[in-house]
Amino acid sequence: MVRGALWLLQVVGEGGTFTKNELRKAFPGVSQVDRRIRDLRDYGWVVHSSAEDASLLAEDQRFVKAGVAVWDPRERRQASPRKAMSSKERQAVLIRDGYMCTLCGIAGAEPYPDDAVMTAVLAVSRRSIRGADGSETEMLVTECVRCRSGRESSTVDEREVLMAARELNPGDRRRLIRWMGRGRRGSTELDRAWAAYLRTPKDRRHHIADQLRQEQ
Repeated sequence: MVRGALWLLQVVGEGGTFTKNELRKAFPGVSQVDRRIRDLRDYGWVVHSSAEDASLLAEDQRFVKAGVAVWDPRERRQASPRKAMSSKERQAVLIRDGYMCTLCGIAGAEPYPDDAVMTAVLAVSRRSIRGADGSETEMLVTECVRCRSGRESSTVDEREVLMAARELNPGDRRRLIRWMGRGRRGSTELDRAWAAYLRTPKDRRHHIADQLRQEQ
């Protein structure tokens, strides 16, 4: 694990990409070298695969950020490895967040407004969330892979944000300010109904729509 961390820093560099073949060539004869790199995530190292970063090819990985200096025995002892997230925990977070990204609000399997070909894939991440009193706590949140990887389709001018916010009714503006304060969006009953609809089989969706039209 230590050699892998130093290789990421000295050879790949933060923001750089590498393949599994390059990793194995760098450590000939080392068994389960892939797992040793994955183990670094328990110490705060961030390495993304194509599952977290849609811009990567299936064989690529990106070294996003270094974590604890695992080559320093004292720092390594002080940093207790994070417990792996269970599938039950992940499912509970997805249900709590309504199967929607808590940053951009897109629902799982929904096409992005600026990219109709790409549909949202959801993941659960550990994030520091700011409370109303300014304190920060770590919690599990749902994010789409595009938000999780830090990709942005475009940069919006500050004035554009203010103009859009000023056009909201007072209730929606208060809700927006709450989202800004905690760094994540909430969801409405309409959002949750839409996300639930997208999780139904495609061949059954027209039946749902027909039934609702009849009930109007």
